[in-house]
Amino acid sequence: MPGPSIDVTALKRRMGRVGVWNSTLSAESAAFEREAAAEIESLGFTTLWVGETPVGKEALTHSAILLGATQRLMVGTGIASIWGRDATAAANGANALAEAYDGRFLLGLGVSHAPLVSARGHDYRKPVTAMREYLDAMDATEYAGPLPQRAPRLLAALRPKMLELAAQRAEGAHPYFVTPEHTARARAVLGPDPLLAPEQTVVLDTDPERARRTARRFMSLYLALPNYASNLRDLGWDDADLADGGSDALVDAVVAWGDPETIIERVRAHLDAGADHVCLQPLADTPRDMLDHLRALATGDVVSL
Repeated sequence: MPGPSIDVTALKRRMGRVGVWNSTLSAESAAFEREAAAEIESLGFTTLWVGETPVGKEALTHSAILLGATQRLMVGTGIASIWGRDATAAANGANALAEAYDGRFLLGLGVSHAPLVSARGHDYRKPVTAMREYLDAMDATEYAGPLPQRAPRLLAALRPKMLELAAQRAEGAHPYFVTPEHTARARAVLGPDPLLAPEQTVVLDTDPERARRTARRFMSLYLALPNYASNLRDLGWDDADLADGGSDALVDAVVAWGDPETIIERVRAHLDAGADHVCLQPLADTPRDMLDHLRALATGDVVSL
């Protein structure tokens, strides 16, 4: 059952304006992750988003490790694939985490990508239809345990139809690999109330050639996936921009690079465009380097935005 409605305004306050997005922690030991999550909390970041990959920790189990190591930090899946667990497992797992950790868990859901879905043995269907049916099944799930409040749901929405579904059937949207221009368009589709939490990749490096090289290594994977490429084309980028890891202009639009002050300006651009919360993903060689980057950003006062 859906349960009581969620106070989205209160949820926005609890999440804060700036969070952290990371997928590399999943490859580390649980002991390291616990220490990292506790430090991220101590730096003043109020929400930690964790990605899910076929070779990493299962998203809800992973979230439990991080929630158990922190006191106030919100933890969100960014995202949990609807093909990775059936709707009953997702609903019951999210309910268990919501109750056990005082409402600190956020369930980010996404339709993933055709090659990844096929590798799991599923047929990739129309994304909006598949997501709507999944949410229907979640809402039909009976849960026997105590549940003061179900976990908030956010959809990994990029284009208008999925954004509309996020406004209608979830607490909002968690777009990934986007620009402030996309944030403005997403807000226009969502309307004023739903939560909008875009991810923003960052490179703490002031050398243009080196920073863009780091960004292109990251971007090449996503530019090869139709969902992301089509979204960028909708924003006006052409095939020449998407080739070879991205044109300089596209790299600069998708990945914020430079000193902490430059990163803060990009965060402000998303907030000014209608974001409620921006999830920073620092690109670094190791998770320990990633923590160094977060320390620099926290010192640069990004957490006070």
